[in-house]
Amino acid sequence: EVQLVESGGGLVQAGGSLRLSCAASGFTFDDYAIGWFRQAPGKEREGVSCISSSDGSTYYADSVKGRFTISSDNAKNTVYLQMNSLKPEDTAVYYCAARGSAWGIVDVTTWPSSYEYDYWGQGTQVTVSS
Repeated sequence: EVQLVESGGGLVQAGGSLRLSCAASGFTFDDYAIGWFRQAPGKEREGVSCISSSDGSTYYADSVKGRFTISSDNAKNTVYLQMNSLKPEDTAVYYCAARGSAWGIVDVTTWPSSYEYDYWGQGTQVTVSS
């Protein structure tokens, strides 16, 4: 059974930090790119970051560049999203998702396309207070 389980969300003050984790199981981790997406109330889901498990390439939305860092521990089948200098506008439910190699190479133009992700976690709430 494929599972993606997010953890690490919570309530933090503006300027603070959180680290999200995405534990994956049930599929060959190295064959997938793992992305983080978020959805705020009344807004569309947006791509936050992505990492290729095969070569470690990373991608970020402009809104989080320089503040968020994505990393992967392939031995643990886990991807992390370190979020620093958090802002109230970062408040959202954060989801991790797995994009299989059948969609082709993940690159700067393809990674934010949520429809190309095969598996999704249940989400974790991040709330940043001002």
